[in-house]
Amino acid sequence: MEKQDPPNAGNEERLRRLVLRLRFRHLQLLAALRKAGSLHAAAKLLHLTQPSLSKMLHEVEQAFGQPLFERSARGLQPTPSGDSAMHGAEMLLGELDRLSRELSTQRPQMLLRIGTPPFVAHSLMPQVFTELRSLSADVRVELTEGGVPRLHRMLLDGKLDALVTSFASDMSESEGLKFERLKSTRISVVAASSHPLARRRQISWAMLAQEPWILPPQDSRVRRFLNDMFAQAGYLTPQPMIESGNPITNLRFVAAGLGLAAVPQECLRLVENPDAIVSLQLAKRLPESILAFVYRTDLEHPRMKIFRDALLKAGKNEAFF
Repeated sequence: MEKQDPPNAGNEERLRRLVLRLRFRHLQLLAALRKAGSLHAAAKLLHLTQPSLSKMLHEVEQAFGQPLFERSARGLQPTPSGDSAMHGAEMLLGELDRLSRELSTQRPQMLLRIGTPPFVAHSLMPQVFTELRSLSADVRVELTEGGVPRLHRMLLDGKLDALVTSFASDMSESEGLKFERLKSTRISVVAASSHPLARRRQISWAMLAQEPWILPPQDSRVRRFLNDMFAQAGYLTPQPMIESGNPITNLRFVAAGLGLAAVPQECLRLVENPDAIVSLQLAKRLPESILAFVYRTDLEHPRMKIFRDALLKAGKNEAFF
């Protein structure tokens, strides 16, 4: 009887070929092409000649066993496989950079790269990191604060390991991400205690449309929620008097009487003078959203388990959830 190859024999052969033929300089080339957008610009970035890079690119395509770019008078255009190869090269180099930094300290430490919106960093992360330190002294954290769309892209590009963030509808588990729900969160519209609306009940969105606002950037989750609520009421979202992505800063502007703002409820615990700000009583409140732990499914490492354990321990505190 003829011996059959195991089902994954083809995958093993492709991996063997890549290991034998692909070099780190090839990964650097792919990453440079993704960053620079052309062979000429990539050559400048890597301080190499364009003919040298053309030869390297031919070696890369031989290693993968297929063309990754289409050549034309306009230059190189990546195929879908080329896009995947460039993305994968950037992620592999990112992991190599992280490994180098983990081992560069006198006492090797696991490096955990976490992304959060500012409100999560200010309100929830201190307690999580306290629990993390109690679980392991061998984990070092790099915290990146920013808007959810930017953090999402960084996670997909391998520049972050995980997010603790409000759930965004444009995230998908099909992208190789896993979501674990932590808690529900709600956005509050706030005003200075001295504001005329502070004493009103059942405030309509028509009233809110007439007020000066301090708003986060257009691509933020809070801004999208506000846009939807004003649109449902038949109004355009007011042009902000101040645009700022940090809710803690925005609360200070509100307390100074500069306008209304919409901030996650968790931020209200961080106000320096709680009596200076009130949550407005809206006739129709903004919808709840989900705060989630989001991470790449291809990253199985002890540091992820330690961080998840720290999240769960922090979650047992009623002030966290």
